Amino acid sequence: MGKYIIKRLLQLIPVLIGITFLSFAMMRLAGGDAVTYMYENAGSAVSQEVIDNAKAEYGLDKPFLVQYAAWFAGMVTGDMGESYVSHRDVYETFISKLPATMMLTLSSILLTIVLAIPLGILSAVKHNKWVDYLIRFLSFIGNSMPNFFAAMVLMYFLSIRLGVLPVVTNTDLGQSIILPTLTLAISMAAKYTRQVRSAVLEELHQDYVTGARMRGIKESVILWKHVLPNVMLPLVTLLGLSLGSLLGGTAVVEIIYNWPGMGNMAVKAISCRDYPLVQGYVLWIAILYMCINLLVDLSYTYLDPRLKEDR
Repeated sequence: MGKYIIKRLLQLIPVLIGITFLSFAMMRLAGGDAVTYMYENAGSAVSQEVIDNAKAEYGLDKPFLVQYAAWFAGMVTGDMGESYVSHRDVYETFISKLPATMMLTLSSILLTIVLAIPLGILSAVKHNKWVDYLIRFLSFIGNSMPNFFAAMVLMYFLSIRLGVLPVVTNTDLGQSIILPTLTLAISMAAKYTRQVRSAVLEELHQDYVTGARMRGIKESVILWKHVLPNVMLPLVTLLGLSLGSLLGGTAVVEIIYNWPGMGNMAVKAISCRDYPLVQGYVLWIAILYMCINLLVDLSYTYLDPRLKEDR
């Protein structure tokens, strides 16, 4: 197991180099001038000489490969650079956005699990009955609605009509997190409900379930002790992918509700050509997905001990 973990961590190095190089190149090819954007955001009208001096200060007048090598060398030593817009350290900026992102991620994942697993199991157990049809209909609606549309509907009814929740994020994050959480959980719970239903139905038709029923074992024991552990493997994979995307920030939802998370920060950084902040964000996403995928793979060995032989 130890060799497997070390091997996976070593694979992270070429992946990080490739991803950061591509993102570095794409930001330059996208056009636009980071220094000009910086002065425009500050509301300043400056001469070309001042812009050229600023480019030289940030190293933007050097060749592309030299710029990337300088950034990569700084990243390896722990220096991720300084934001062109806020002039704050990139690492400090990320740390300031991380708590809000963690709050939204955990609340969305927990609500998704609470809704999806019971509904998926109920739909499978009541196969082709009215409860099954109702749950499938609701999950279809949830899957069909884009996040921005679900956000607008929730804002209209819960904020504008009823006035029970704030429209956008305010100083009370505990209350402001409810609408973003509901928006994200609607689509995720709908998708996972269908996945759980499909997996449970498949397991209920397996030979070991038929044998357990013939031996007189209760349906509840078969379901919770035998079927559910086998259903967890695909569910853990999906949750791992969702966890990665949520920790990376959900840009659309965060912008709609003005939630101070990673996604909101990334969109603003890209629009302002804030290269150090964008590169830091890409690095965060790459490391995040690699680590989550590793944890998901390791969890398989505990959920299914047969996989230990392949490690």
